[in-house]
Amino acid sequence: MLIKILGSAAGGGLPQVNCTCCNCAAVRRGDPGIAARTQSSLAVSADGKVWTLLNASPDIRQQLAAMHEFAPDPDKGPRSSPVEAVVLTNGDLDHVAGLLSLREGIRFTLYASREVLAALDVNTVFDVLDRAVVHRSALTAGKSAKLCNGDRELGLEVESFTVPGKVALYLENAAAGPGLGTREGDTLGLRITDPRSGAAFFYIPGCATVDAALASRLRGASLVLFDGTLFTDDEMIALGLSSKTGRRMGHISMSGEEGSLAAFASLGVARKVYTHINNSNPALREGSPERRTAEAAGWEIAYDGMEIRL
Repeated sequence: MLIKILGSAAGGGLPQVNCTCCNCAAVRRGDPGIAARTQSSLAVSADGKVWTLLNASPDIRQQLAAMHEFAPDPDKGPRSSPVEAVVLTNGDLDHVAGLLSLREGIRFTLYASREVLAALDVNTVFDVLDRAVVHRSALTAGKSAKLCNGDRELGLEVESFTVPGKVALYLENAAAGPGLGTREGDTLGLRITDPRSGAAFFYIPGCATVDAALASRLRGASLVLFDGTLFTDDEMIALGLSSKTGRRMGHISMSGEEGSLAAFASLGVARKVYTHINNSNPALREGSPERRTAEAAGWEIAYDGMEIRL
């Protein structure tokens, strides 16, 4: 199984178009030790030829165009694509806006929770994804499904499961109840498996906390790609970039007693990779104290184009 990290940044990318924080400024200057990043998305394949996207970021056209694996095959006619499925972990704009760049007659299957598919259904802009070409398939949390494009099996299986999170920002006003409508299905984690080899990994780019159920699921995993949005919960407030904490945005911080560094310390995960990293996060800087802390705990910091083979 081959994994390609197409984009490793959180919403807005690095540098963010309107941001003057030290990280964004450093990238614009071309400083060493910190690199530009596009918004988070990932591609996975059983054979290196047929691909499934995990989330479709607003930068998806740029990301696919930058890597030769995603070029159309001229032997398959004037239009083709090796992308045959897209799986969404939530309805955030960071993860669904790129679907609009896949509207040019690309035949694929779109997998998401029923809640996210319902949100797309009521937004008519997503009708540009012709339903005669793009089949929408609901994931059932806790159940495994073969990834397919029509009758064609893609050689991988996906198991979705709910994780602590929150409803997408643009749906908050319609959400009911505490936690801004944190209903089952708003935020999913994914376990992708190659049934032939038995290789498997977890992809969780958005998560508010590692509760007991999630910790039990991840214990002893071979690979987890996990939410690395912020280093500290009040990071964006301290920098004057936002009035929201990470928890308010539905993202666990790396540090702190309830952070992911502490939560993963006893789980025995063989390989841990932070992705969906906000432009404000000091761990993006090579050699920073925050990067050293993460690396000392066995974590890697994802970058665009990073490749992992299982």
